[in-house]
Amino acid sequence: MNFSSASSLLGARKMSLTLIQLSSETPKIPKIYTKTGDKGFSSTFTGERRLKDDQVFEALGTTDELSSAIGFAMELITEKGHTFAEELQKIQCMLQDVGSALATPRSSAREAHLKRTAFEVGPTLQLEQWIDNHSRHLPPLTAFILPSGGKSSCALHFCRAVCRRAERRVVPLVQMGETDANVAKFLNRLSDYLFTVARYMAMKEGNEEKIYKKMTHQMEPEAPGDNGRVAS
Repeated sequence: MNFSSASSLLGARKMSLTLIQLSSETPKIPKIYTKTGDKGFSSTFTGERRLKDDQVFEALGTTDELSSAIGFAMELITEKGHTFAEELQKIQCMLQDVGSALATPRSSAREAHLKRTAFEVGPTLQLEQWIDNHSRHLPPLTAFILPSGGKSSCALHFCRAVCRRAERRVVPLVQMGETDANVAKFLNRLSDYLFTVARYMAMKEGNEEKIYKKMTHQMEPEAPGDNGRVAS
């Protein structure tokens, strides 16, 4: 064996040993926690640090809660085989875009930030189209209905109520000029959509919607011995 061959063999053995050593090392698992929010602050997309109870994070958290509620409703609906579950999944993606817009307060955003997270009118127009499509199959509303109509319908009514709260959290940000008015319009239309599909779900499953009836609150006469004491 000449010097060149011996040198090559030695280099190959060193490389082999290095590969064995690397393969035996435990791979590093990325940690889900960063500890950067332990003091009650969090970061916006613009890099600004704000208290976690800031209006921006209140709006962000409520839209996240809404997406989670929709996810739960979607599981119930998918079990029933209804096709508009695909619409709900698209809405969850739209809500991610809403979150991006909310996480980019205009007071600290640069033009590049705003361009990347702009929320356009398109999703709102899509919701209106879906609302019109489903409404064609529904009987006209003649009275106030209560959240009812089966488990899936009630889950969607719950989503609608969370959506209304998300809208209330976003409106002050719009008024302050921190986020685009299209975000509030989208949430307003989304609550209409959720109300519509809740009714549509009840109809498709053949479940009755309960109607609001004003209570008279008249006191009924007590039966003898029915006043908490034993009748003598």
